[in-house]
Amino acid sequence: MTNESENGPEAVYDGDDNDIGDLDAIEPDVIELELDEMVHGGNALGRHAGRAIFVPYTIPGERILARITDDRNRYAFAQGVTLLEASGVRVYPRCSHFGPGRCGGCHFQHIDYAVQPEFKRDVVVDQMVRIGGFDDPPVLPMLPSPDPWAYRVHATFHVDDDGALCFVGTDNETLIPIDECHIIRPELLDLLDELNFEDIPGVTRVRVQVGSDGGLMVILSTDDDLAPELLVDVSASVNLLLSDNEPVNLIGDSHTYYTVHGRKFQVTAGGFFQVNLPQAEALVDLVLDRLNLRGDESVLDLYAGVGLFTAFLAERAALVTAIESYPPAVTDADENLADFDNVDLIEGSVEDVLPQLAEAYDAVVLDPPRSGLHVDALDALAEIGPATLVYVSCDPATLARDAKRLVTGKGYRLVEVQPVDMFPQTFHIECVAHFAR
Repeated sequence: MTNESENGPEAVYDGDDNDIGDLDAIEPDVIELELDEMVHGGNALGRHAGRAIFVPYTIPGERILARITDDRNRYAFAQGVTLLEASGVRVYPRCSHFGPGRCGGCHFQHIDYAVQPEFKRDVVVDQMVRIGGFDDPPVLPMLPSPDPWAYRVHATFHVDDDGALCFVGTDNETLIPIDECHIIRPELLDLLDELNFEDIPGVTRVRVQVGSDGGLMVILSTDDDLAPELLVDVSASVNLLLSDNEPVNLIGDSHTYYTVHGRKFQVTAGGFFQVNLPQAEALVDLVLDRLNLRGDESVLDLYAGVGLFTAFLAERAALVTAIESYPPAVTDADENLADFDNVDLIEGSVEDVLPQLAEAYDAVVLDPPRSGLHVDALDALAEIGPATLVYVSCDPATLARDAKRLVTGKGYRLVEVQPVDMFPQTFHIECVAHFAR
């Protein structure tokens, strides 16, 4: 996209420094737009001829020329061509891979970080209104990340036919070789320099991660589940992740260790842990604050993972029942929670286990996957009827959907939603939602 000025167009992202002229007159798919709001998915929204037009890499308040790229009749997607009036919060992106047709990992590097949380909060409000049906949703200001750069402690790369480590492009298909990344930890950048898969066929994905103790790990996936012949020594443990998500240790350790509020958590290769450790601590604090436990409660921890919330709940409650379906995570949780005698750890899906529970619970914490709460799990949870429910969500759309179900059909009241910026420079949003009966 180019930027018109007194001295002619100036390149912004894609190196196109040709003056486009009056394209609106000669190309019917180029239109003038004023962007009104940021929407879920990283696009800004404008309206033309009565329909919504979604444009990436733009900012509310800007005026642009845009070319329609995907016409859906009632709405369309477009690509910016010329920036006619720029927002005062527009900045030059740090990464050379950022922009249209390039890496799809970041979406907001063109926006000053000071205002990214405001736009993300607006997205949460919009989802709660449109999907959740709330007239005036109680969404608090977003909690910004202490560091908007170099925060990710793990990242997954695809391997192309030349053996290059790639992120997926903005078209969700093309693999983009990466030689710089500004949101992963610098230790991981150094590790990437050691990896070379040009002469190691069969490797399809590579996950790199660093623990709180500085321990490095490489997790490989192959097209045939066979361990590749490693030709180069690396300063990291190496594990193979099979197609059924089971890990196989090849070199060094099979675990990464993360520390949250002074407590160490073991995570087996292939297991889940939050990517932004300072914000993981914030999540724990927010959950505990909303529960306000006195010490005599029974608490459910659903989708418990390796026991991140369970550990801090167990310090404050009489009983914590944790449910997790991924066997390696259950094994990790068993180790991470070994010093507690008031934790009941159950392996199984939430929707299968909940109907079998006979215990009465005062509160529940749930941290489901991006798809949200399974409808059978929601029904079973409402049947148990805990007075307090704290929902940790990584997708405001499914949170809004589940909030509507809880409020309109299950007798809960939405107290508040606290957005947390776990993923700066991207459109992804974490939320902690508090419900009460």
